[in-house]
Amino acid sequence: MESPFKADILKGKVALITGGGSGIGFELSTQFGKHGASIAIMGRRKQVLDDAVSALRLIGIPAIGFEGDVRKQEDAARVVESTDKHFGSIDILVNAAAGNFLVPAEDLSPNGFRTVMDIDSVGTFTMCHEALKYLKKGGLGKRSSSGGTILNISATLHYTAAWYQIHVSAAKAAVDAITRNLALEWGTDYDIRVNGIAPGPIGDTPGMRKLDPEEINSKARDYMPLFKLGEKWDIAMAALYLVSDAGKFVNGTTMIVDGGLWLSRPRDLPKDSVKQLSRVVEKRSRDSPVGLPKSKM
Repeated sequence: MESPFKADILKGKVALITGGGSGIGFELSTQFGKHGASIAIMGRRKQVLDDAVSALRLIGIPAIGFEGDVRKQEDAARVVESTDKHFGSIDILVNAAAGNFLVPAEDLSPNGFRTVMDIDSVGTFTMCHEALKYLKKGGLGKRSSSGGTILNISATLHYTAAWYQIHVSAAKAAVDAITRNLALEWGTDYDIRVNGIAPGPIGDTPGMRKLDPEEINSKARDYMPLFKLGEKWDIAMAALYLVSDAGKFVNGTTMIVDGGLWLSRPRDLPKDSVKQLSRVVEKRSRDSPVGLPKSKM
């Protein structure tokens, strides 16, 4: 689809995107690049990073990838410093790295709960904390009249309650709190805007594939107010608004982009089906080079 924004709306900006090599994160990388930004991607899988960077460069986007785990402060510090050294500044930080899987609360181990909290909430704060000195002035080697922008990818699960995702609900509630508090403190002290996006179910993403599209996607269309899944493009357009001058007076807001789905959340699957599904996901995680948090069975 054609973008409603001018092609140079992010001209001269440098964006560091965690989880920017796949799914929604890669769409953000692509659209930010198409609108003038230079892109740095952070992720744990080298092949995914290399493929994403190659794809971006193929369409003329200046891009680089850095291996790193958002849960590790030393990785976060190294990646933000390397991004600044490579491009000369950091203007936009997007925290899109996340973990998700279905499991009933009674079967979720504390370690599985902690892992998602560490990736989503602790990882988000760690990246923000390490990027602060670069975002204050748009980079240590660059002087500008205003600070940078942070965008945190959240969810709507915790607005009411969600079946079989207590770990993700808790983590994203923390992400929203981080967004509001940093918007207050850093907006006041450093003119850094901090906002979030809460996507609904987005088709053709790793997150939806983990939630078993064969059983859930068909049902989702039946009760979604707009009767369809979202597209990665929808999230990217909302992100462009929030990180560009179009959203220059928006701070501390988490924008819901879900077609109104959060207004109604029925039970997606019977509990027995989820127990069986979580075992399948667990098996996939053992066979995957990345892996998912292990659930207690």
